[in-house]
Amino acid sequence: MDLAGILTWGAFTYPVAFLVTDTTNRLFGMGLARRVVVVGFAFGVALTLIAALGIAAGVSQSGALSLWQALLRDPDAFAMLRTALASGTAFLVAQLLDIKVFDVLRQQTWWKAPAASSLIGSFVDTLIFFFLAFAGTGLPWASWAAGDFCAKLLMIGLLLLPFRIIVRTYTFKRENVSRPNWQNNL
Repeated sequence: MDLAGILTWGAFTYPVAFLVTDTTNRLFGMGLARRVVVVGFAFGVALTLIAALGIAAGVSQSGALSLWQALLRDPDAFAMLRTALASGTAFLVAQLLDIKVFDVLRQQTWWKAPAASSLIGSFVDTLIFFFLAFAGTGLPWASWAAGDFCAKLLMIGLLLLPFRIIVRTYTFKRENVSRPNWQNNL
């Protein structure tokens, strides 16, 4: 089964980003989780813009266009630029929303905060990304978005167990390190 026509890499990588954000939020709080998101945002957008500039540089060298003209006029370079902006916007909005939803649900049963925040964040991420990247192109972006969201739901479910294991392991180690040795043997 060829999934390339219906899924993007984001269907698999973004749930991992939500796992990192939720784990950071649970263990270290909203402040550090926000900083992690900002660094991830800057890194992701920079890499995509470098790729777009690389495409534009090839186009500008083969024609009479400047780098910036090629970036805006070449369909491949412009698509990469549009994808970078869509991806960065979707990532930043969805991750910051995820952090807030997680914090509101933090005191609930262990799985509710990561499941609900990742579900809501993934939905918002999917809508923003596919609309900004593909609306008006004539491509079947709505069906791509539906497929991506379904894959993200599956990944969210699968990543709840690693979330639980990481949080429990870290919390257990932190509690045992903070107690005097004689208390660990009681």
